[in-house]
Amino acid sequence: MKDVTVIGCGYVADLYMRSLAAHPDIRVLGAHDRDPDRQAAFCAHWGVAPLPDAAAACATLPPDGLVLNLTNPRSHATIIRGCLRAGRHVWSEKPLVTDMETAHELHALARARGLQLASAPSSVLSQSSQGLGRALRMGVGGAPRLIYAELDDGFIPQAPYCDWKSESGAPWPAEDEFATGCTLEHAGYWLSWLIAHLGPVKRVVAAAAEVIPDKPGTRRAAPDFSVAALFFESGPVARLTCSIAAPHDHRLRVFGDEGVIEVARAWDNHAPVRYRRRMRLRRRLLESPLARDVSIRGAVQPRPGRRGAARMDFALGPAEMLDAIAAGREARLAGAYALHLTEVTLAIQEGAVRDMTTRCERMEPMAWAA
Repeated sequence: MKDVTVIGCGYVADLYMRSLAAHPDIRVLGAHDRDPDRQAAFCAHWGVAPLPDAAAACATLPPDGLVLNLTNPRSHATIIRGCLRAGRHVWSEKPLVTDMETAHELHALARARGLQLASAPSSVLSQSSQGLGRALRMGVGGAPRLIYAELDDGFIPQAPYCDWKSESGAPWPAEDEFATGCTLEHAGYWLSWLIAHLGPVKRVVAAAAEVIPDKPGTRRAAPDFSVAALFFESGPVARLTCSIAAPHDHRLRVFGDEGVIEVARAWDNHAPVRYRRRMRLRRRLLESPLARDVSIRGAVQPRPGRRGAARMDFALGPAEMLDAIAAGREARLAGAYALHLTEVTLAIQEGAVRDMTTRCERMEPMAWAA
C-alpha cells in the first residue's frame, strides 16, 4: 500500500477523497483541519482518522508517504515549509504559492532535504491530455503554430454558489476563490498541458483586470479576467484566456499546418481528442465538418464517481508521485516543471510582460501513451 495524509478538509478535499477511492492501492492514514468541526464532519463522512495538527499528519506517514496539502492558498507556504522540514514529500493544491521568491525557497528546501514537491492540477496526466500529446508527437495536423485555450466559467458572482456544498458538507470557498482569482485557480488546467507537450514558455505578454467589482462577501478580490500570449521556446504561440464573466467555454484548439486538433472540455479526463483536416472547397478554405477521433483507445485510467461539473481524477498526480517516490525518480509534476508552471501562472495573474527565468524539459509521456 501507498500512504497519504490530508491537511485541509474543505471543499476540494472531498473531490480528492472521491478520486482516491478509485485507487485502491492508496491508503489515507488520517486528516487534519484547523477547524475542529470541519475536521470532524470530514473524517466521519470518509471514515478516516482525525489528526490533531499538521505535525501529526507528517509523523503518521512512513518516509515514502505523501502529504496532501489541501488548505486554502494563503496557508500553502506555511504548510509546505513545515512538512518539508519534517522530512515529508508534499503534493499541494494549486496555486503552489503566490510569489516566486517563496516558490524558489520551497523548491530549494525540498531539493536540499532530498524530498519532492509538486502541485495540482493532475489533468495533464489524464487520458485526454496524454492523447493530445501523442497526436502532436505523431505529427497530426502538421507543425503546431497557434493555440487558443479558453477557461471561461460564466458570470460566477451571480451563480447560486452559496448552495454549493461538498459531499461532507463544506461550502464552496467563495471568498478564497475571489481573493485568489480565476487565473491562479484555473490557468494551470490548460497551461500544464501546453508546457508538458510543447516545452517551456520563453516569454509571457499578459493583461489582467477585475471586471466585476464588489463581489458579494469579498473584501479583497484578484483579477477575474486575464488574457496571455505565451511564446514557447519550441516555436508555437498560445493565447490563454481566463474569466469568471464570459459564458462557459473550456475549449483547447491547436492550429497546425494541416488542420486543427480540438479538445472541448478541460475538466473531463476522458474528453475526446479530435482532428479536423484543412481543405479547399471551390474558392473557400475551411476545416472539415467531419472530425476524426485521435484519442487513446480503451479505458486505461479509472473513472471516479462524478460529483459536480468536473469529470476529473484529482488523485492522478498524487498516484504518479507515489510511484515515482517508490521508484527513486522525480515525479513528472515536481521539480523544474512545477517551478516553471508557477512562474508562468504568476506572470499571467500579474498582467506582466516578462521573459521567464525558469524552464523545464517536455514531460515524459505516460508509458501507455508513448
